[in-house]
Amino acid sequence: MKKIYNLLLLITIVGLICAGCGGETDASEKNGGTGEIKLSYAFFAPENTFPGVQMEKWAKELTERTDGKVKVDLFAGGTLLGASNMYDGVRDGIANIGMSATSYEPNRFPLLTISDLPSDYPNSYVASRAIYDLIQEYPPEAFDDFKIIAAFAGEPSYIQSKKKIETIDDMRGQRLRISGSLSDIATKLGASPVGMSQSDVPESLQTGVIDGYITSRETLKDFHLGEMIGHITDYPLHVNTFVAVMNKETWDSLPEDVQAIIDELGEEMAIFTGEYHDTNVQESIEWSQTEHGTKIISLSEEERKKWDEIISPIQNEYVEKLEKEGYPAKEYQVRLFELIEKYSNE
Repeated sequence: MKKIYNLLLLITIVGLICAGCGGETDASEKNGGTGEIKLSYAFFAPENTFPGVQMEKWAKELTERTDGKVKVDLFAGGTLLGASNMYDGVRDGIANIGMSATSYEPNRFPLLTISDLPSDYPNSYVASRAIYDLIQEYPPEAFDDFKIIAAFAGEPSYIQSKKKIETIDDMRGQRLRISGSLSDIATKLGASPVGMSQSDVPESLQTGVIDGYITSRETLKDFHLGEMIGHITDYPLHVNTFVAVMNKETWDSLPEDVQAIIDELGEEMAIFTGEYHDTNVQESIEWSQTEHGTKIISLSEEERKKWDEIISPIQNEYVEKLEKEGYPAKEYQVRLFELIEKYSNE
């Protein structure tokens, strides 16, 4: 009887110890206790696009710098989450990480819209560096429940169209795809803005839903749009900001050394993506001209002044609107142009 009592006592003690151990679950335990951490990373556009290249570069660097402890499964092309539900999907745990263009969600990122509006960025490198810094200094409230892991921007967007556009009159009635929060730019120039994901543009051009689009010029080759449009109007407009975020619970579960590596990759990705994108844009333009005869349309000096008079007030008007709503919009705008000047003169 004493032996049975001692056996029951031992089982009880072991059970209590195991129960106590079960209360703490780290990232490696969630992956079968192997010590390997697996993360899922979603993006809505194809992997060959410049944000997709960044995504692959980030995953490779993280795996190498953690000596293989972290593995990242990439889901590009909307295979896990699409543009319309990317950030909500990460919040809900469908993917550990997701990347999207903030301009796809009007009114969700008010301060970032200021830096997306025409600001005389010379290229993607300067835009990416400036916007990365702004996001660190003015974290968007919409990302309070996420961990921001990367932020960068494309080059300024250009009108790319079937029809030659070289005057304001040429813009009348043109149905142009443009990111949702920036549609006012197309409207003020006289066009009809059409909101849609960039990945929907090829079919929409083929079926005549749109006459062209306003975005950065790497899409000529990356999306084979150079086969469908014949003209690029040489007048830089807005930029598109991309932000990659991690589910907060996933972030909190990671070991401190992994978190430190992810943090150091943030600024590196802004630099890498800006430099890669600027090179990619030039290759895309040359490919489109050589293979498909795409023409770059220059505005006359008189016509450029007309466009400037229309475009220049847009950002200031938006800043005034946000100031009245209580946002530090003027302060943000001043800092934006300080950063553009800083990185343009490096």
